[in-house]
Amino acid sequence: MKALVITSLSGPDALAIQETSEPTLKAGQTLVRVAAGGLNFADFMTAQGGYPGTPAPPLIAGREFAGVEESSGRRVMGYIQWGAFAEKVAAYSNMLWPVPEHWTDEQAAAFPVNYFTAYLGYWQAGMTPQPMWEQPAVNRSAAPRRVLIHAVAGGVGTAAVQIGRILGVEMYGTSSSDEKLARVQELGLQHAINYKQNDYEEVVKSLTHGEGVDVVFEMLGGEHTAKSLRCLRDFGRVIQYGTATGKPPQLDVRALYAKSATLQGLWLTYLSQKREIMEPAWKQLSEWIADRTLAPVIGQVFPLDRAAEAYKLLQEGKNYGKLVLRI
Repeated sequence: MKALVITSLSGPDALAIQETSEPTLKAGQTLVRVAAGGLNFADFMTAQGGYPGTPAPPLIAGREFAGVEESSGRRVMGYIQWGAFAEKVAAYSNMLWPVPEHWTDEQAAAFPVNYFTAYLGYWQAGMTPQPMWEQPAVNRSAAPRRVLIHAVAGGVGTAAVQIGRILGVEMYGTSSSDEKLARVQELGLQHAINYKQNDYEEVVKSLTHGEGVDVVFEMLGGEHTAKSLRCLRDFGRVIQYGTATGKPPQLDVRALYAKSATLQGLWLTYLSQKREIMEPAWKQLSEWIADRTLAPVIGQVFPLDRAAEAYKLLQEGKNYGKLVLRI
């Protein structure tokens, strides 16, 4: 079968389409014929050797896909750690979800990583309709629920805005482009912040009259973790789900103390193994999908032989929404 192979951990130019052996099924796995794959920043980090636990090359790229389960003929979308960008993939049955009838393969491939990550971020913040996480007993009945979303025009960002709109959250979002911010505002973002023109820490402080936000969805790392902590109101929480800058997160311990704040990690690879977490999350997400209040935002679709171009677009931060590869 054909697959997109990472031949060395040196970046997008090391990607190559090669003939590889079909996957061998393990216990609990099923074979899926892949139609499309969703490209994530973690895929770019993997290709350049910056993702923890990456196996030695050569290895098949990709962690998100949509296609047809060969044993049943049903359309499915799924998540694995490696190997999604190939004509066939061996997937665990508990990591497959049915594709909504009104969705294309490209939309389905753009769903799992972004929407589970965004939903679980709200879950960890105690903002989902049926919280699965015990929260501190803080009386904020009269206060608005506020969230700051970094990289708001990307895949997780646009998913978080759609979910936040449903939850009635007041959202602040950062991006480098006024054009992209305007498009996200059409999805429901209330406060758009161009971080190249303004210091988002100061903007948040001004817009919230010095109070700050309840939660920050943080995937940048470096100094932004410390800045995000300073954007919080009392008892706020930074949800750290990535380090796109490639720099270790910095802490502002004084801000942690002063605000009784929390820095909490979110790693979908880990949480996805827990049925008690994923099944309630899918139940809620599928209800919203059925109501047609959620739909993946796709920026561009690339054929597999232009995968390196898509990776570089992601690297440069020029994408809007999700980038999808047609397998």
